[in-house]
Amino acid sequence: MPRTVRHALGSVLARVYLAVCAALVIWAVVVSLGDNPDGSFAGVVPLIATAPVSLIVLLLPDHSSMIFIAIGLGALVNAVLIGWCARALGQGRGGSKPTA
Repeated sequence: MPRTVRHALGSVLARVYLAVCAALVIWAVVVSLGDNPDGSFAGVVPLIATAPVSLIVLLLPDHSSMIFIAIGLGALVNAVLIGWCARALGQGRGGSKPTA
C-alpha cells in the first residue's frame, strides 16, 4: 500500500492538487483572521475542494483542529485518486500508435 500511494503522489497532477489545497487553507486562515464580514465562510472553500472525504468533519468532535484534519485527509485521498487515474491513463497511451 505505501508503494502505491508513493507512486500515485508522484504524479504532477496530484502534487498540483495538493499545492492548490494548501494554498486554499492558507487563504482561508488569513481571510478568517482579518476584519472581513465574509471571513467566517472562508473555511468552506477548502472543505468543498477536498470533498467528499473532508465531509467527515461532520462526524468529528467539535474542535477547531478537526477541520484541518478533515481537509488534510480529504486532500490526501483525492490526490492519491488523481495520481492513480493519471497513471492509469498514461499507461493506456503507450500501446496505441497512430494509423496512417
